[in-house]
Amino acid sequence: MELIVAVVSRAHGLRGEVGLDLRTDAPDERLAVGSVVTTQPASAGPLTIVGTRNQQGRWYVQFAEVNDRTAAEALRGTTIVTDSDEAEDDDEDAWYPHELAGLRAEHVDGRELGEIVGLEHLPAHDMLVLREPDGARTLIPFVRAIVPVVDVPGGRVVIDPPGGLLASDAANLVVSDETRGPAKD
Repeated sequence: MELIVAVVSRAHGLRGEVGLDLRTDAPDERLAVGSVVTTQPASAGPLTIVGTRNQQGRWYVQFAEVNDRTAAEALRGTTIVTDSDEAEDDDEDAWYPHELAGLRAEHVDGRELGEIVGLEHLPAHDMLVLREPDGARTLIPFVRAIVPVVDVPGGRVVIDPPGGLLASDAANLVVSDETRGPAKD
């Protein structure tokens, strides 16, 4: 199975350098100068890394096969992948999206909340995609305070959502006359 290391974003400059949206915790290892990386679609690669730099937390890469801005723009949206056999499984608090999809979501009180159908990578942090029993799609911040338990072998995640996070919470909202209308001084 191939795992995503990074997604090529926009071109940077005129000489073919591209920005990357990282999906790995070890970019120094996976994107080392001299590495030949596999791509999806396969027709975009393989690509040889000839330069990397990190500027203000953003990764930029130069490939031997990409020499100008036009070629760099053509790579936009291309994913850099690695074979899962090469991926190290040292971190017990790290999961791949394919491991999370299909897990049963439970509330800390034991109620079933639905099923995890995916993982979205957003700028602040990752979000679990929860399909609630009524079919509603809800994004759950994938942080320990809200998702205290991930039990892949047990087929479940435990969620401690703040009030109003779940779509199903809307039916339980209490609106009083004091909360209606514009704010008063």
